[in-house]
Amino acid sequence: MYIVIMGGGRVGLSLADRLIIHGYDVTIIENNDELCDHASEELDAMIICGNGTDTKTLEEANIEEADVFVATTGNDESNLLSCILVKEYTNGKIIARVSNPDHEEAFKKVGIDKVISPERTAAGFLEKVITRPNVADLMAFGAGNAEILDMTIQNPKVFGKKVSEFSPTKDYIIISKNNDNHELEIPQPDDILSNGDKISILVKRNAFEKAEKKFMGAGGLFGF
Repeated sequence: MYIVIMGGGRVGLSLADRLIIHGYDVTIIENNDELCDHASEELDAMIICGNGTDTKTLEEANIEEADVFVATTGNDESNLLSCILVKEYTNGKIIARVSNPDHEEAFKKVGIDKVISPERTAAGFLEKVITRPNVADLMAFGAGNAEILDMTIQNPKVFGKKVSEFSPTKDYIIISKNNDNHELEIPQPDDILSNGDKISILVKRNAFEKAEKKFMGAGGLFGF
């Protein structure tokens, strides 16, 4: 399966990494030179440094052969425009990330196959963990002000500690964790965090770096 991802930020790179692990052929379109360079170093994928709302860039990515196109940038307008253009090239599935839930209807009206809102996804997770102690003290995350961040625990200072020692805080909350059988579970306050645990965190956008350093050490998610 051939998948084209527009956006080389956290969401796009995380998605690409998972797809590559599962053996999919991935191309990333990103218009930021530094992100392009980083993606090239980190991923076994074709990286096209260009604008995903430009037809020439889409053609360079062989968009007509794509089985799936995913727009993952944080700009709803760019995501919408790229999806509209892609519909002219392929009958493949088109998926778009929407930062503002109020824009979902506009995406659906132009025939996008799947619209994903990080804020609505976060709300679903919170519904499952609402019975956890102290969740009522969690600050409200305004629309467009939070995202779900996936990471692997690498900071020795966290090893052997309980979830309750780190979550929830005013900036983030651990919402999922892979257990020893690689099954996704809702973490409980007494669950122990270990080296290599994969966790998902609902985090305020201005606290990304803080969360990364807390659980991954000084290098953060991408080592800089």
